[in-house]
Amino acid sequence: MKKAATKTFTGSRIRHQRNHVGMTQSALARRLGISASYLNQIEHDARPLPLALLDRLCEIFSVGVDYFSDTEETRGIQALREILADPVFDTDAVRLDSIQAAMRVAPDLCAQFIRLYRAYLLRHEQAATPLVGPLPPRHDGAPDRVEPYEAVNDWVQAQRNYFDEVDRTAERQAERMRLDEGNPGEQLARYLLDQHGIRTEIDLALGQRGLMWHMDRRRRTLFLSRIVPSESSTFWMAQALGQIEHQGVFARTIRRSRLRESEARGLARVYLTNYFAGALLLPYERFRATARDVRHDLELLQRHFGVSFEQACQRLSTMQRPGSEGVPFYFLKTDIAGNILKSFSANRFAQSRFGGPCPLWNIFRAFSTPQQVQVQLSQTTDGALYLNIARTVGRNSISYLDRPRLTAVVLGCSIADAPHLVYSAGLDLNDPRMIIPIGPGCRACTRENCHHRALPMVGHRVDIDNEGRGIAPYRTAL
Repeated sequence: MKKAATKTFTGSRIRHQRNHVGMTQSALARRLGISASYLNQIEHDARPLPLALLDRLCEIFSVGVDYFSDTEETRGIQALREILADPVFDTDAVRLDSIQAAMRVAPDLCAQFIRLYRAYLLRHEQAATPLVGPLPPRHDGAPDRVEPYEAVNDWVQAQRNYFDEVDRTAERQAERMRLDEGNPGEQLARYLLDQHGIRTEIDLALGQRGLMWHMDRRRRTLFLSRIVPSESSTFWMAQALGQIEHQGVFARTIRRSRLRESEARGLARVYLTNYFAGALLLPYERFRATARDVRHDLELLQRHFGVSFEQACQRLSTMQRPGSEGVPFYFLKTDIAGNILKSFSANRFAQSRFGGPCPLWNIFRAFSTPQQVQVQLSQTTDGALYLNIARTVGRNSISYLDRPRLTAVVLGCSIADAPHLVYSAGLDLNDPRMIIPIGPGCRACTRENCHHRALPMVGHRVDIDNEGRGIAPYRTAL
Protein backbone atom coordinates (compact mmCIF):
# COMPACT_ATOMS: atom_id res chain seq x y z
CA MET A 1 0.00 0.00 0.00
CA LYS A 2 1.19 3.47 -0.78
CA LYS A 3 2.32 5.70 2.04
CA ALA A 4 0.45 8.83 2.94
CA ALA A 5 1.13 12.19 1.42
CA THR A 6 3.25 14.71 3.32
CA LYS A 7 0.34 15.85 5.50
CA THR A 8 0.47 14.09 8.86
CA PHE A 9 -1.95 16.12 11.01
CA THR A 10 -5.24 14.34 10.26
CA GLY A 11 -7.18 14.59 13.52
CA SER A 12 -10.42 15.92 12.03
CA ARG A 13 -10.53 13.11 9.45
CA ILE A 14 -10.00 10.41 12.07
CA ARG A 15 -12.63 11.95 14.31
CA HIS A 16 -15.08 12.27 11.40
CA GLN A 17 -14.70 8.59 10.43
CA ARG A 18 -14.92 7.43 14.04
CA ASN A 19 -18.15 9.34 14.60
CA HIS A 20 -19.49 8.17 11.24
CA VAL A 21 -19.25 4.50 12.27
CA GLY A 22 -20.37 5.19 15.86
CA MET A 23 -17.09 4.19 17.52
CA THR A 24 -15.88 5.69 20.78
CA GLN A 25 -12.41 7.10 21.15
CA SER A 26 -11.53 4.38 23.67
CA ALA A 27 -12.72 1.63 21.32
CA LEU A 28 -10.65 2.96 18.43
CA ALA A 29 -7.61 3.33 20.69
CA ARG A 30 -7.90 -0.33 21.72
CA ARG A 31 -8.08 -1.47 18.09
CA LEU A 32 -5.02 0.63 17.27
CA GLY A 33 -3.12 -0.61 20.32
CA ILE A 34 -2.50 2.86 21.73
CA SER A 35 -3.77 4.76 24.75
CA ALA A 36 -6.97 6.80 24.60
CA SER A 37 -5.07 9.91 25.70
CA TYR A 38 -2.57 9.50 22.83
CA LEU A 39 -5.43 9.11 20.32
CA ASN A 40 -7.09 12.19 21.82
CA GLN A 41 -3.92 14.19 21.13
CA ILE A 42 -3.81 12.90 17.53
CA GLU A 43 -7.48 13.80 16.98
CA HIS A 44 -6.86 17.34 18.23
CA ASP A 45 -3.70 17.72 16.10
CA ALA A 46 -1.48 17.99 19.17
CA ARG A 47 0.42 15.01 17.76
CA PRO A 48 0.96 14.01 14.11
CA LEU A 49 -0.38 10.71 12.83
CA PRO A 50 2.43 8.09 12.96
CA LEU A 51 2.85 6.25 9.68
CA ALA A 52 2.76 2.99 11.63
CA LEU A 53 -0.95 3.57 12.34
CA LEU A 54 -1.91 4.60 8.83
CA ASP A 55 -2.59 1.19 7.27
CA ARG A 56 -4.52 0.08 10.34
CA LEU A 57 -6.80 3.14 10.18
CA CYS A 58 -7.44 2.54 6.47
CA GLU A 59 -8.42 -1.06 7.26
CA ILE A 60 -10.70 -0.12 10.18
CA PHE A 61 -12.57 2.59 8.27
CA SER A 62 -12.41 0.95 4.79
CA VAL A 63 -10.90 4.05 3.18
CA GLY A 64 -7.94 4.57 0.89
CA VAL A 65 -4.68 5.93 2.21
CA ASP A 66 -5.27 9.18 0.32
CA TYR A 67 -8.20 9.93 2.60
CA PHE A 68 -5.62 10.94 5.19
CA SER A 69 -3.64 13.15 2.82
CA ASP A 70 -4.19 16.89 2.45
CA THR A 71 -5.78 16.57 -1.01
CA GLU A 72 -9.38 17.29 -0.06
CA GLU A 73 -8.28 19.91 2.46
CA THR A 74 -6.32 21.71 -0.26
CA ARG A 75 -9.36 21.78 -2.55
CA GLY A 76 -11.52 23.09 0.25
CA ILE A 77 -9.03 25.83 1.11
CA GLN A 78 -8.91 27.01 -2.49
CA ALA A 79 -12.72 27.01 -2.73
CA LEU A 80 -12.99 29.09 0.45
CA ARG A 81 -10.38 31.56 -0.78
CA GLU A 82 -12.30 32.02 -4.02
CA ILE A 83 -15.62 32.39 -2.21
CA LEU A 84 -14.25 34.98 0.20
CA ALA A 85 -12.98 36.92 -2.83
CA ASP A 86 -16.61 37.70 -3.72
CA PRO A 87 -17.35 41.41 -3.01
CA VAL A 88 -20.63 40.32 -1.40
CA PHE A 89 -18.69 39.77 1.82
CA ASP A 90 -17.47 43.39 1.82
CA THR A 91 -14.65 42.66 4.21
CA ASP A 92 -10.89 42.62 4.34
CA ALA A 93 -9.18 39.46 3.17
CA VAL A 94 -9.38 36.54 5.58
CA ARG A 95 -5.89 35.35 6.38
CA LEU A 96 -4.83 32.10 4.75
CA ASP A 97 -3.84 30.57 8.09
CA SER A 98 -7.37 31.25 9.39
CA ILE A 99 -8.88 29.43 6.41
CA GLN A 100 -6.48 26.52 6.90
CA ALA A 101 -7.40 26.31 10.57
CA ALA A 102 -11.11 26.31 9.74
CA MET A 103 -10.71 23.48 7.23
CA ARG A 104 -8.69 21.44 9.68
CA VAL A 105 -10.94 21.91 12.70
CA ALA A 106 -14.39 22.01 11.04
CA PRO A 107 -14.24 20.47 7.52
CA ASP A 108 -17.94 19.56 7.49
CA LEU A 109 -18.96 23.11 8.42
CA CYS A 110 -16.70 24.50 5.67
CA ALA A 111 -18.25 22.08 3.16
CA GLN A 112 -21.73 23.31 4.08
CA PHE A 113 -20.58 26.93 3.72
CA ILE A 114 -19.30 26.14 0.22
CA ARG A 115 -22.61 24.47 -0.61
CA LEU A 116 -24.54 27.48 0.70
CA TYR A 117 -22.49 29.86 -1.44
CA ARG A 118 -23.07 27.77 -4.55
CA ALA A 119 -26.82 27.79 -3.87
CA TYR A 120 -26.62 31.57 -3.46
CA LEU A 121 -24.85 31.90 -6.83
CA LEU A 122 -27.48 29.76 -8.52
CA ARG A 123 -30.30 31.81 -7.04
CA HIS A 124 -28.57 35.05 -7.99
CA GLU A 125 -27.97 33.90 -11.58
CA GLN A 126 -31.58 32.75 -11.99
CA ALA A 127 -32.89 36.06 -10.67
CA ALA A 128 -30.74 37.95 -13.20
CA THR A 129 -31.91 35.88 -16.18
CA PRO A 130 -34.87 37.52 -17.99
CA LEU A 131 -35.92 34.23 -19.58
CA VAL A 132 -36.44 32.65 -16.20
CA GLY A 133 -38.78 35.33 -14.86
CA PRO A 134 -39.46 35.94 -11.17
CA LEU A 135 -38.47 33.11 -8.88
CA PRO A 136 -41.28 31.43 -6.98
CA PRO A 137 -41.02 31.64 -3.21
CA ARG A 138 -40.03 28.55 -1.28
CA HIS A 139 -42.74 27.25 1.06
CA ASP A 140 -41.17 23.99 2.15
CA GLY A 141 -38.48 25.55 4.32
CA ALA A 142 -35.75 23.80 2.30
CA PRO A 143 -32.61 25.67 1.24
CA ASP A 144 -31.98 26.42 -2.41
CA ARG A 145 -30.47 23.38 -4.04
CA VAL A 146 -27.12 22.96 -5.73
CA GLU A 147 -27.36 22.37 -9.46
CA PRO A 148 -27.69 18.61 -10.16
CA TYR A 149 -24.63 18.50 -12.41
CA GLU A 150 -22.55 20.10 -9.65
CA ALA A 151 -23.83 17.55 -7.15
CA VAL A 152 -22.79 14.75 -9.51
CA ASN A 153 -19.37 16.35 -10.05
CA ASP A 154 -18.89 16.52 -6.28
CA TRP A 155 -19.85 12.85 -5.98
CA VAL A 156 -17.44 11.80 -8.74
CA GLN A 157 -14.64 13.83 -7.16
CA ALA A 158 -15.31 12.30 -3.75
CA GLN A 159 -14.79 8.87 -5.38
CA ARG A 160 -11.60 10.16 -7.04
CA ASN A 161 -13.24 9.31 -10.35
CA TYR A 162 -12.98 5.56 -9.70
CA PHE A 163 -16.02 3.25 -9.38
CA ASP A 164 -14.84 -0.21 -8.50
CA GLU A 165 -17.90 -2.34 -9.29
CA VAL A 166 -18.52 -0.64 -12.62
CA ASP A 167 -14.83 -0.85 -13.51
CA ARG A 168 -14.47 -4.54 -12.70
CA THR A 169 -17.73 -5.39 -14.46
CA ALA A 170 -16.46 -3.73 -17.65
CA GLU A 171 -13.08 -5.44 -17.32
CA ARG A 172 -14.69 -8.89 -17.02
CA GLN A 173 -16.93 -8.17 -20.01
CA ALA A 174 -13.94 -7.12 -22.13
CA GLU A 175 -12.22 -10.40 -21.27
CA ARG A 176 -15.31 -12.46 -22.16
CA MET A 177 -15.71 -10.64 -25.47
CA ARG A 178 -11.95 -10.75 -26.18
CA LEU A 179 -11.99 -7.18 -27.38
CA ASP A 180 -8.19 -7.17 -27.60
CA GLU A 181 -8.24 -9.78 -30.40
CA GLY A 182 -9.78 -7.72 -33.17
CA ASN A 183 -11.44 -4.48 -34.14
CA PRO A 184 -13.45 -3.41 -31.05
CA GLY A 185 -16.09 -1.61 -33.12
CA GLU A 186 -16.77 -4.65 -35.31
CA GLN A 187 -16.82 -6.95 -32.29
CA LEU A 188 -19.26 -4.75 -30.40
CA ALA A 189 -21.58 -4.50 -33.42
CA ARG A 190 -21.50 -8.30 -33.79
CA TYR A 191 -22.10 -8.83 -30.07
CA LEU A 192 -25.12 -6.49 -29.99
CA LEU A 193 -26.60 -8.35 -32.97
CA ASP A 194 -25.86 -11.89 -31.77
CA GLN A 195 -26.74 -11.43 -28.09
CA HIS A 196 -29.54 -8.85 -28.28
CA GLY A 197 -30.72 -8.81 -31.88
CA ILE A 198 -29.80 -5.11 -32.19
CA ARG A 199 -28.48 -3.90 -35.54
CA THR A 200 -26.25 -0.83 -35.95
CA GLU A 201 -26.95 1.56 -38.80
CA ILE A 202 -25.83 5.01 -39.92
CA ASP A 203 -28.54 7.67 -39.82
CA LEU A 204 -27.68 10.65 -42.02
CA ALA A 205 -30.23 12.89 -40.27
CA LEU A 206 -29.08 12.37 -36.68
CA GLY A 207 -26.65 15.29 -36.76
CA GLN A 208 -29.40 17.66 -37.90
CA ARG A 209 -31.43 16.65 -34.83
CA GLY A 210 -28.50 17.32 -32.50
CA LEU A 211 -27.95 13.61 -31.78
CA MET A 212 -24.85 11.47 -32.08
CA TRP A 213 -26.63 8.16 -31.53
CA HIS A 214 -30.15 6.92 -30.85
CA MET A 215 -31.52 3.56 -29.75
CA ASP A 216 -34.82 2.56 -31.39
CA ARG A 217 -35.91 -0.34 -29.21
CA ARG A 218 -39.04 -1.02 -31.28
CA ARG A 219 -36.99 -1.51 -34.43
CA ARG A 220 -34.12 -3.02 -32.40
CA THR A 221 -31.67 -0.72 -34.12
CA LEU A 222 -28.86 1.46 -32.82
CA PHE A 223 -28.55 4.47 -35.14
CA LEU A 224 -25.16 6.23 -35.29
CA SER A 225 -24.21 9.60 -36.74
CA ARG A 226 -21.97 9.65 -39.79
CA ILE A 227 -20.04 12.84 -38.90
CA VAL A 228 -17.78 11.36 -36.22
CA PRO A 229 -14.62 9.24 -36.28
CA SER A 230 -14.82 5.48 -35.81
CA GLU A 231 -13.53 5.57 -32.21
CA SER A 232 -16.56 7.68 -31.22
CA SER A 233 -18.96 5.19 -32.83
CA THR A 234 -17.23 2.38 -30.95
CA PHE A 235 -17.58 4.30 -27.69
CA TRP A 236 -21.32 4.81 -28.29
CA MET A 237 -21.81 1.09 -28.92
CA ALA A 238 -20.05 0.43 -25.62
CA GLN A 239 -22.43 2.91 -23.95
CA ALA A 240 -25.44 1.12 -25.46
CA LEU A 241 -24.14 -2.23 -24.22
CA GLY A 242 -23.80 -0.83 -20.71
CA GLN A 243 -27.36 0.48 -20.78
CA ILE A 244 -28.72 -2.85 -22.00
CA GLU A 245 -26.86 -5.25 -19.69
CA HIS A 246 -25.67 -3.40 -16.58
CA GLN A 247 -28.39 -1.07 -15.31
CA GLY A 248 -28.38 -3.04 -12.05
CA VAL A 249 -24.70 -2.23 -11.46
CA PHE A 250 -25.31 1.45 -12.13
CA ALA A 251 -28.35 1.50 -9.83
CA ARG A 252 -26.42 -0.09 -6.93
CA THR A 253 -23.60 2.41 -7.34
CA ILE A 254 -26.00 5.36 -7.33
CA ARG A 255 -27.85 4.01 -4.27
CA ARG A 256 -24.57 4.19 -2.35
CA SER A 257 -24.23 7.89 -3.19
CA ARG A 258 -25.86 10.80 -1.38
CA LEU A 259 -27.65 11.91 -4.52
CA ARG A 260 -31.34 12.24 -3.78
CA GLU A 261 -32.86 14.38 -6.55
CA SER A 262 -34.10 12.45 -9.57
CA GLU A 263 -32.31 14.77 -11.99
CA ALA A 264 -28.98 14.30 -10.24
CA ARG A 265 -29.45 10.52 -10.14
CA GLY A 266 -30.29 10.55 -13.83
CA LEU A 267 -27.12 12.49 -14.63
CA ALA A 268 -25.15 10.07 -12.45
CA ARG A 269 -26.51 7.20 -14.53
CA VAL A 270 -25.36 8.95 -17.70
CA TYR A 271 -21.92 9.44 -16.16
CA LEU A 272 -21.64 5.78 -15.13
CA THR A 273 -22.69 4.69 -18.62
CA ASN A 274 -19.82 6.75 -20.04
CA TYR A 275 -17.50 5.39 -17.36
CA PHE A 276 -18.46 1.83 -18.26
CA ALA A 277 -17.78 2.46 -21.96
CA GLY A 278 -14.29 3.78 -21.22
CA ALA A 279 -13.53 0.90 -18.85
CA LEU A 280 -14.76 -1.65 -21.42
CA LEU A 281 -12.57 -0.32 -24.23
CA LEU A 282 -9.63 0.34 -21.90
CA PRO A 283 -9.70 -2.54 -19.35
CA TYR A 284 -8.03 -1.49 -16.11
CA GLU A 285 -5.07 -3.82 -15.65
CA ARG A 286 -4.21 -4.12 -19.33
CA PHE A 287 -4.45 -0.38 -19.83
CA ARG A 288 -2.45 0.41 -16.69
CA ALA A 289 0.34 -1.98 -17.70
CA THR A 290 0.47 -0.66 -21.26
CA ALA A 291 0.49 2.95 -20.06
CA ARG A 292 3.41 2.16 -17.78
CA ASP A 293 5.30 0.37 -20.57
CA VAL A 294 4.94 3.28 -23.04
CA ARG A 295 5.54 5.88 -20.31
CA HIS A 296 2.01 7.26 -20.73
CA ASP A 297 2.56 8.27 -24.35
CA LEU A 298 -0.98 9.28 -25.27
CA GLU A 299 -0.61 8.88 -29.04
CA LEU A 300 0.72 5.33 -28.59
CA LEU A 301 -2.12 4.50 -26.22
CA GLN A 302 -4.58 5.86 -28.78
CA ARG A 303 -3.33 3.62 -31.53
CA HIS A 304 -2.87 0.56 -29.33
CA PHE A 305 -6.46 0.58 -28.05
CA GLY A 306 -8.20 2.31 -30.97
CA VAL A 307 -9.58 5.19 -28.90
CA SER A 308 -9.47 8.98 -29.09
CA PHE A 309 -6.91 11.25 -27.43
CA GLU A 310 -9.57 12.49 -25.01
CA GLN A 311 -10.69 8.96 -24.10
CA ALA A 312 -7.11 7.94 -23.31
CA CYS A 313 -6.60 11.06 -21.16
CA GLN A 314 -9.83 10.61 -19.24
CA ARG A 315 -9.15 6.92 -18.58
CA LEU A 316 -5.74 7.77 -17.12
CA SER A 317 -7.52 9.99 -14.59
CA THR A 318 -9.44 6.95 -13.26
CA MET A 319 -6.49 4.68 -12.42
CA GLN A 320 -7.10 4.59 -8.65
CA ARG A 321 -8.00 0.95 -7.94
CA PRO A 322 -6.92 0.24 -4.32
CA GLY A 323 -3.66 -1.69 -4.29
CA SER A 324 -3.22 -1.23 -8.04
CA GLU A 325 -3.06 2.53 -8.45
CA GLY A 326 -1.61 4.25 -11.47
CA VAL A 327 -0.11 7.73 -11.61
CA PRO A 328 -2.61 10.16 -9.99
CA PHE A 329 -3.67 12.58 -12.74
CA TYR A 330 -6.06 15.47 -12.93
CA PHE A 331 -8.08 15.85 -16.14
CA LEU A 332 -9.91 18.91 -17.43
CA LYS A 333 -11.72 19.85 -20.63
CA THR A 334 -12.60 23.40 -21.62
CA ASP A 335 -13.86 25.32 -24.60
CA ILE A 336 -12.11 28.32 -26.13
CA ALA A 337 -14.11 30.71 -23.92
CA GLY A 338 -12.82 29.05 -20.75
CA ASN A 339 -16.02 27.19 -19.84
CA ILE A 340 -15.15 24.02 -17.91
CA LEU A 341 -16.84 21.03 -19.56
CA LYS A 342 -15.26 18.23 -17.51
CA SER A 343 -13.03 18.22 -14.46
CA PHE A 344 -11.71 15.28 -12.40
CA SER A 345 -8.71 15.04 -10.11
CA ALA A 346 -6.95 12.11 -8.47
CA ASN A 347 -4.24 14.38 -7.04
CA ARG A 348 -4.38 17.59 -5.01
CA PHE A 349 -4.93 19.84 -8.02
CA ALA A 350 -8.20 21.82 -7.83
CA GLN A 351 -9.49 23.99 -10.66
CA SER A 352 -11.07 27.34 -9.94
CA ARG A 353 -14.70 26.77 -8.99
CA PHE A 354 -15.96 30.33 -8.75
CA GLY A 355 -13.78 32.23 -11.23
CA GLY A 356 -12.22 31.86 -14.67
CA PRO A 357 -9.18 29.62 -15.23
CA CYS A 358 -5.71 31.15 -15.39
CA PRO A 359 -4.76 32.29 -18.93
CA LEU A 360 -1.17 31.12 -18.36
CA TRP A 361 -2.33 27.50 -18.35
CA ASN A 362 -1.14 25.59 -21.41
CA ILE A 363 -4.67 24.37 -22.19
CA PHE A 364 -5.33 27.81 -23.70
CA ARG A 365 -2.09 27.81 -25.69
CA ALA A 366 -3.26 24.54 -27.23
CA PHE A 367 -5.95 26.40 -29.19
CA SER A 368 -3.24 28.23 -31.14
CA THR A 369 -1.58 24.93 -32.19
CA PRO A 370 -4.47 22.56 -33.01
CA GLN A 371 -3.80 18.81 -32.65
CA GLN A 372 -0.31 19.43 -31.25
CA VAL A 373 0.65 18.45 -27.71
CA GLN A 374 1.68 21.30 -25.41
CA VAL A 375 3.85 20.41 -22.39
CA GLN A 376 4.21 22.70 -19.40
CA LEU A 377 5.67 22.73 -15.92
CA SER A 378 3.49 24.81 -13.63
CA GLN A 379 3.20 25.85 -10.01
CA THR A 380 -0.09 26.65 -8.28
CA THR A 381 -0.45 29.23 -5.52
CA ASP A 382 -0.20 26.53 -2.84
CA GLY A 383 3.34 25.73 -4.06
CA ALA A 384 2.50 22.41 -5.77
CA LEU A 385 4.35 21.62 -9.02
CA TYR A 386 2.75 19.83 -11.98
CA LEU A 387 3.63 18.49 -15.39
CA ASN A 388 0.73 19.33 -17.74
CA ILE A 389 -0.04 17.89 -21.18
CA ALA A 390 -2.63 19.77 -23.26
CA ARG A 391 -4.09 19.37 -26.76
CA THR A 392 -7.18 20.31 -28.73
CA VAL A 393 -9.71 17.54 -29.30
CA GLY A 394 -12.88 17.11 -31.31
CA ARG A 395 -13.78 16.84 -34.95
CA ASN A 396 -12.96 19.10 -37.88
CA SER A 397 -15.55 20.99 -39.93
CA ILE A 398 -17.49 18.92 -42.44
CA SER A 399 -18.60 21.94 -44.50
CA TYR A 400 -18.08 25.67 -44.76
CA LEU A 401 -21.24 26.35 -42.76
CA ASP A 402 -20.41 23.83 -40.04
CA ARG A 403 -19.29 25.29 -36.70
CA PRO A 404 -17.80 22.51 -34.58
CA ARG A 405 -17.12 23.26 -30.94
CA LEU A 406 -13.49 24.15 -30.21
CA THR A 407 -12.33 22.24 -27.13
CA ALA A 408 -9.08 21.21 -25.50
CA VAL A 409 -8.07 18.86 -22.70
CA VAL A 410 -5.26 18.96 -20.16
CA LEU A 411 -3.85 16.04 -18.19
CA GLY A 412 -1.56 16.82 -15.26
CA CYS A 413 0.43 14.98 -12.62
CA SER A 414 2.65 15.95 -9.73
CA ILE A 415 6.20 16.74 -10.74
CA ALA A 416 7.24 13.84 -8.49
CA ASP A 417 5.56 11.49 -11.02
CA ALA A 418 6.93 13.30 -14.09
CA PRO A 419 9.78 10.78 -14.68
CA HIS A 420 7.08 8.15 -15.43
CA LEU A 421 5.89 10.22 -18.42
CA VAL A 422 7.57 10.41 -21.81
CA TYR A 423 6.67 14.12 -21.85
CA SER A 424 9.33 14.86 -19.24
CA ALA A 425 12.07 13.88 -21.70
CA GLY A 426 14.39 16.81 -22.34
CA LEU A 427 12.90 18.94 -19.56
CA ASP A 428 15.05 20.19 -16.71
CA LEU A 429 12.65 19.52 -13.86
CA ASN A 430 14.93 21.36 -11.44
CA ASP A 431 15.21 24.60 -13.43
CA PRO A 432 12.85 27.19 -11.86
CA ARG A 433 12.85 29.17 -15.12
CA MET A 434 10.86 26.35 -16.74
CA ILE A 435 8.02 26.66 -14.23
CA ILE A 436 4.96 28.74 -15.18
CA PRO A 437 3.00 30.18 -12.23
CA ILE A 438 -0.73 29.52 -12.59
CA GLY A 439 -3.49 30.35 -10.16
CA PRO A 440 -7.23 30.47 -9.51
CA GLY A 441 -9.40 33.36 -10.71
CA CYS A 442 -7.65 36.73 -10.54
CA ARG A 443 -9.68 37.98 -7.57
CA ALA A 444 -8.48 35.06 -5.43
CA CYS A 445 -4.95 34.84 -6.86
CA THR A 446 -2.25 36.18 -4.53
CA ARG A 447 0.38 36.81 -7.21
CA GLU A 448 0.72 40.58 -7.40
CA ASN A 449 3.10 41.19 -10.31
CA CYS A 450 1.34 39.10 -12.95
CA HIS A 451 1.20 40.56 -16.47
CA HIS A 452 -2.06 38.69 -17.06
CA ARG A 453 -4.04 39.97 -14.10
CA ALA A 454 -7.50 41.04 -15.27
CA LEU A 455 -9.09 42.00 -11.93
CA PRO A 456 -7.73 43.38 -8.65
CA MET A 457 -7.03 41.07 -5.73
CA VAL A 458 -9.92 41.09 -3.31
CA GLY A 459 -9.39 42.26 0.25
CA HIS A 460 -6.55 44.65 -0.64
CA ARG A 461 -6.65 48.32 -1.48
CA VAL A 462 -5.75 49.22 -5.06
CA ASP A 463 -2.83 51.57 -5.58
CA ILE A 464 -4.29 54.64 -7.31
CA ASP A 465 -0.99 56.49 -7.60
CA ASN A 466 -0.99 58.30 -10.96
CA GLU A 467 2.75 58.96 -10.85
CA GLY A 468 3.68 55.48 -11.97
CA ARG A 469 2.43 52.32 -13.62
CA GLY A 470 3.04 48.79 -12.43
CA ILE A 471 3.40 45.55 -14.32
CA ALA A 472 -0.25 44.74 -13.60
CA PRO A 473 -3.05 47.27 -14.17
CA TYR A 474 -4.20 46.77 -10.57
CA ARG A 475 -1.39 47.12 -8.08
CA THR A 476 -1.93 46.39 -4.42
CA ALA A 477 -1.35 49.39 -2.18
CA LEU A 478 1.26 48.92 0.52
